[in-house]
Amino acid sequence: MRKTPVLAATLLATLAHGAVHRLYFVERSDVLGGRSLGPAGPYERIIAKAYFRIDPKLEANRIISDIDLAPRDAGGMVEFSADVYVLRPTDPARGNGTLLYEVSNRGRKGMLGMFCLAEGSLDPRTDAEFGDALLLEQGYTLIWVGWQFDVPRQEGLMRLYAPVARNPDGSSITGLLRAEFVPDAKIFHHSLADREHVAYPVSDPNDPETRLTVRDRADAPRRTIPRSEWQFARLEADRVVPDPTAVYFQAGFEPGKIYEVVYRAKDPVLVGLGPAAVRDMISFMKYGVPNQPIFVLSDSRRYIKRAIGFGTSQSGRFLRTFLYYGFNRDEQNRQVFDGVWAHVAGAGRGSFNHRFAQPSRDGHPHMNTFYPTDIFPFTDLEQVDPATGWRGGILVKAQQDKVVPKIFYTNSSYEYWGRSASLIHTSADGASDAPLAQDTRIYLIAGTQHGPGTFPPRRGATQNLPNPNDYRWAMRALLEAFHRWLADGVEPPPSAYPLLGRGELVPPARLAFPKLAGVTVPQRIQRAWRVDYGPEFLTRGVVAFEPPKLVGEPYVTLVPQVDADGNEIAGIRLPVVGAALGSFTGWNLRDPKIGAPEEIYSMVGSYIPFARTKAERERNGDPRPSVEERYPNREAYLARLRSAAEELARRRFVRKEDIWKIVETGAAQWDFVAEAKRGDR
Repeated sequence: MRKTPVLAATLLATLAHGAVHRLYFVERSDVLGGRSLGPAGPYERIIAKAYFRIDPKLEANRIISDIDLAPRDAGGMVEFSADVYVLRPTDPARGNGTLLYEVSNRGRKGMLGMFCLAEGSLDPRTDAEFGDALLLEQGYTLIWVGWQFDVPRQEGLMRLYAPVARNPDGSSITGLLRAEFVPDAKIFHHSLADREHVAYPVSDPNDPETRLTVRDRADAPRRTIPRSEWQFARLEADRVVPDPTAVYFQAGFEPGKIYEVVYRAKDPVLVGLGPAAVRDMISFMKYGVPNQPIFVLSDSRRYIKRAIGFGTSQSGRFLRTFLYYGFNRDEQNRQVFDGVWAHVAGAGRGSFNHRFAQPSRDGHPHMNTFYPTDIFPFTDLEQVDPATGWRGGILVKAQQDKVVPKIFYTNSSYEYWGRSASLIHTSADGASDAPLAQDTRIYLIAGTQHGPGTFPPRRGATQNLPNPNDYRWAMRALLEAFHRWLADGVEPPPSAYPLLGRGELVPPARLAFPKLAGVTVPQRIQRAWRVDYGPEFLTRGVVAFEPPKLVGEPYVTLVPQVDADGNEIAGIRLPVVGAALGSFTGWNLRDPKIGAPEEIYSMVGSYIPFARTKAERERNGDPRPSVEERYPNREAYLARLRSAAEELARRRFVRKEDIWKIVETGAAQWDFVAEAKRGDR
């Protein structure tokens, strides 16, 4: 196997005019032993670190928050670096001409799992970690670039290495920071960071203005915990050890409660250099190095003809933010991404370009509340908030710069309950359907949870079984459609999402979900609030109010209507929903053992199987027809499942090549329901 373990390479002097200033190569090796994976032939792996050097005076860089407070080198430039990981055809000329960039979700690599049905890996090497290698078989060049500075301290995560901003006299900048957490069990200390990320330490542990509060739900009043009862520390082997990145509460944090620490930190990292690193690395890969011979990563002979940015969850919100601020134009005024695919991002953006931003923070009904995630504007085209007069649109800057990409927004059902997804296609008051941009397509994958479901379902900390609907079949087909749209001009399938005008989108109170014993429909969903972070937040990215001030009422968020079985009527109904054996929802409630049992459990849906027999459903008072009333036998069910899959293939929502796999998974679900192999129900 060909492998170059360490190779240092410095680009020639002319590249000093470009943002990618230098590359250090850690490894260059064959993928899967160098065997051919399809028309594109063998693939190679390139692991590197990119060093960037940008001019803070250029218009393309003025959008970076605190860029004027960044340290400069002798030439007045701002320097930073990022991890890079590439999988590409060994002979780039044999590829399909498309660069597929995945925005790393908290530093990880996920697109091989999403599109190749592969096992998760931070450094894919084995057959299992490449799955069926669909992306390689089809000739994509795959790339990951570190953009997040605070990912957990774990080997293999993609990371941004960025400087901190300082006052003009060199002194430290300080500012308010808010750390929120919801324990699932009684604990005595918790990190100030989100999900094991790197926290901003408190600048003065004795600051009397620092406060810790607790509340029962997002919109409930906060109760202040006396300062004498807690400290910045952690519990270690029954000893309380001072720690500026953790909070210790001697009485213990109770499960299900929302705790919030507001404190003052110092030395903010230039978080906005993350999207700049993505912009400049993709531009470098796409356009190459002028007047230079072919370089190992840049593509002077233009084998890369187009670039797609793909992101899931946090990463999808990153892409919406990337477009909103104007990062799709590079320093030479060229378009970066030809296509942008934001998956399960809902209506959100995120903390990716403001002072003291915490990029991991998102927003859910009972987790990470009131961070700058679900904030106006929500639609691609310019909209007006009738309550405040605010104007804006995700694509306004890209339209001005003439760099509007083709866009896919795909959402699971959860995003309508937990990520305010309806706001991307309704008016701000929720009264009407909003027009879409010409090259934007929206797809709801009906009856799904935030991540692809796994089978068989096993209940964890939720009241119902988790949703096992694996929506990757639709994602694989949509990628082919997206590529053909960009490469050949073939229109993708028309948008498929719930519309107000058709009665497919309703307030939660009007949801027609069947009444089932032991099943509670959520009464509260994620709400996007009108928020005020201070007078300089929109212009300079400076947060003055923590928590933010709420301005009036929240925006109207709506959910997809369901049929008599409890399954959504709009969107892409995959075969397991079209030929159903139960109700597949985007919501689930927290188990009482972890507290707050009336609140939605973040990112997990429900699976509520049908009764096996008519007698069973009548005994349980279940209004949904039983399995035996729907399907005479297993063969009849599988025939209907295959028919549903073939219809979706005709509409290009699943691949013809995947139909047999879909039927195979459906057979396992039949056995689970009809033969009562239901696991922990």
